Amino acid sequence: MSASQQPDGDPARGSAPEASAPRAVITDGLPSQLPDIDPDETQEWIDSLDAVVDHAGRERARYLMLRLIERSREQQVGVPALRSTDYINTIPPEREPWFPGDEHAERRIRAYIRWNAAIMVHRAQRPGIGVGGHISSYASSASLYEVGFNHFFRGKDHPGGGDQIWFQGHASPGIYARAFLEGRLDEQQLDGFRQEVSHPVGGLSSYPHPRLMPEFWEFPTVSMGLGGMNAIYQARFNRYLHARGIKDTSDQHVWAFLGDGEMDEPESLGTIGLAAREELDNLTFVVNCNLQRLDGPVRGNGKVIQELESFFRGAGWNVIKVIWGREWDPLLAGDRDGALVNLMNQTPDGDYQTYKAEDGAFVREHFFGRDPRTRKLVEGMSDKEIWGLSRGGHDYRKVYAAFKAAVEHKGQPTVILAKTIKGWTLGSHFEGRNSTHQMKKLTAEDLAGFRDRLYLDIPDSALDKTLPPYYRPDPDSDEMQYMLERRRALGGAVPRRRAEFKTLKAPEDKALEVLRRGSGKQEVATTMAFVRLLKELFKDSELGPRFVPIIPDEARTFGMDSLFPTQKIYNPAGQRYTSVDRELMLTYKESEQGVILHEGINEAGSTASFTAVGTSYSTHGEPMIPIYIFYSMFGFQRTGDSIWAAADQMTRGFLLGATAGRTTLNGEGLQHEDGHSLLLAATNPAVVSYDPAFSFEVAHISRDAIVRMYGEDPGAPLGGSRSPDVMYYLTVYNEPFHQPAEPDGLDVQGLLAGMYRYAEGPGIDGPKAQVLASGVAVPWALRAQELLADDWGVSADVWSVTSWTELRRQAEEVTERNLLHPEEEPATPYVTQRLQETFGPVVAVSDWMRAVPDLIAPYVPGGLSSLGTDGFGLSDTRPALRRHFHVDAESIVVRTLASLADEGQVDRARVREAVEKYQVRDVQAAPAEDRSDPSPAT
Repeated sequence: MSASQQPDGDPARGSAPEASAPRAVITDGLPSQLPDIDPDETQEWIDSLDAVVDHAGRERARYLMLRLIERSREQQVGVPALRSTDYINTIPPEREPWFPGDEHAERRIRAYIRWNAAIMVHRAQRPGIGVGGHISSYASSASLYEVGFNHFFRGKDHPGGGDQIWFQGHASPGIYARAFLEGRLDEQQLDGFRQEVSHPVGGLSSYPHPRLMPEFWEFPTVSMGLGGMNAIYQARFNRYLHARGIKDTSDQHVWAFLGDGEMDEPESLGTIGLAAREELDNLTFVVNCNLQRLDGPVRGNGKVIQELESFFRGAGWNVIKVIWGREWDPLLAGDRDGALVNLMNQTPDGDYQTYKAEDGAFVREHFFGRDPRTRKLVEGMSDKEIWGLSRGGHDYRKVYAAFKAAVEHKGQPTVILAKTIKGWTLGSHFEGRNSTHQMKKLTAEDLAGFRDRLYLDIPDSALDKTLPPYYRPDPDSDEMQYMLERRRALGGAVPRRRAEFKTLKAPEDKALEVLRRGSGKQEVATTMAFVRLLKELFKDSELGPRFVPIIPDEARTFGMDSLFPTQKIYNPAGQRYTSVDRELMLTYKESEQGVILHEGINEAGSTASFTAVGTSYSTHGEPMIPIYIFYSMFGFQRTGDSIWAAADQMTRGFLLGATAGRTTLNGEGLQHEDGHSLLLAATNPAVVSYDPAFSFEVAHISRDAIVRMYGEDPGAPLGGSRSPDVMYYLTVYNEPFHQPAEPDGLDVQGLLAGMYRYAEGPGIDGPKAQVLASGVAVPWALRAQELLADDWGVSADVWSVTSWTELRRQAEEVTERNLLHPEEEPATPYVTQRLQETFGPVVAVSDWMRAVPDLIAPYVPGGLSSLGTDGFGLSDTRPALRRHFHVDAESIVVRTLASLADEGQVDRARVREAVEKYQVRDVQAAPAEDRSDPSPAT
């Protein structure tokens, strides 16, 4: 042992040479270079601390230090907060508020809901059904929810507008069970849990799915991890609406109920800094810390509550821990030397889980028995009393105190870390077991024990092992009247979704004219075309205030920095600094009333923001139109799960996949060049995808989208009704060219339906062909049209395919209808109908992988030959990349000639001749970029 160490491992005090070395005033990540202006006084304080350690022990010294830190904060000395505190409740008993409710009535209500929640899942496992479900998650969190339902959750009819609540997905049975007691659901509906198609009266969705239950659920919370992030951006959007004067949201609160295992999802913690930075005290996270995830403990060797406390405190949140129930209060009060708190701090979560799977004698021996002082604390308690020491998340008084403190706290968001037991009250087969999440059924023994524990008046004869009964007390009972009265006082039932708002008018024709007349001599990319349209729409007195641009730190790339001076960037603190570009016309300008949501390098948060804005029509009755623009590669690929959740929530708005295409964003390479987002978007039924080539197409698509989502929709372009609960995905490009004016007699119906003939082939004798192209590929197709005519005597029509996806969906609908109605005359898909009137083979080309145009291949008469950009993206010039992928004009010519040769219309030698003439195998031979006017030949 070195001379500088004491036997207990601490550095020896006063030993040379350490004693004479400069001391850090504060360590452990805190300031350490402050000068010591009074070394003698400093030494007195150090000596005093040493004396306390020597004479009263470390526990007493620790207590005094904590009190000093607490006092220093009261005196505003500026000492940073601790990252974690003792493993005890944040709110001591003497600071708990008076509980205003009827404790007996609330206990009975919870018992009824616990029973019905478990029985609903159990009955869903009956023979012939077996659809699963989760019993244990709600069992652990029932008290958390019921305190909220009875005292805090404000409904839609509340004068302040009601709260927004993200319910933990696996706890849905408990929310259904409460709705059953309230009369919102009946027994038949409960028996339809997870049977949304086959159940006679309609089933209940497995988790909170607004699209499946549009009048009940408001926010989807499975996939896990997305709920917390979406709740943060909802709370921020509430403040945004208030700041802009659109709606007073000052009395609305956002609650997010999360699991401790769920907090391992990166999205759960990834955006908590925003909530603290913008001081979102209208937001509360409630983390149900039952210490278990799906397969086992969350932190068997550690302490997840302490870990989460450190994360949230470090991020700037207010943290409230609810760890122990009221039965622990006398023990903690008698813990004079801190031995019990020390045990609580040292015990890992894996042991805490084990304790609740054993009995009181086991807890006495393996927890309290580890220290003679703590053993003595409980020597007067029976094993049953020790077993009855509850966890804080099951004590409604402790939970109420935490909730009340959270909603009254100002200047910070709050997280409540509530310790519970997974499967609590369900019996020894469930409580604290690793397998409890996968358990769906109760044994006969479990049913009887569960009933007895909840003191329910259900006879043994009714406890059928397959279909045990639901329990609903007399509607006139005190408990039922109390429950309904509490909800009336708080503004009605929760959850509930409404979609009531005043429809918006269609954009004026003059706003579209800027795009319809073309760009003249100026070269304009379709990204800039959309920005120009948006500027015009901002001028509309009714529509303008409804648009909300959402940008993940790429505004300058997309040409949207022109909006900075006029629309400004939303910042609740305004702009307190002097901008470095203040003298420029396009200065970066922030404002408390800013319109633009500039999210930084953060696609996940931007998507959450898009969801909050795009559901404002239902959450607030205020239709807002989000315009989320992003690198197209980083939309459906990077945040596809969030976009799927947005679809579930019936988000409406615009997704703009900018810098689209595999070859158009030249020089960026593999990770940036997108050739597949349209294919990924096609998998989302709520996404309406378009790949416009020209600015006038952008204008018509945008107008139709606004009318469909927010106005008096006249119906689908080919007839029939259509859902407004969609999101429009427009791929726009960064390649500028002379935008043509809208052609006379434009086929707007075809444009909106997905395809129209843009340029007929020249009237020459010879073979015919049809070239289908989308987006930036239409100019390539037009160049190929010229080459085919001039070099090979082939007349090719060029079609602008604005939406491969919409063509595919319409064809599938027609095919399905024909299948189910064989007695009727078969209908013809639109794409089939248009192409069966033409002559020659069909060639499709785009800046996307072949699978995108191949979406319509089954419905093309005579088949389809496609060209695409399959494979990874590469860095190079646009001509070189297009030649590499064989999608340029010359390659289109070769493919068209090959298709004609397949039909016997040209000699195959002509194909070889074209390959050699254009040197299509040589990227070096690719001609320079051609930005000629792509107007159709006259």
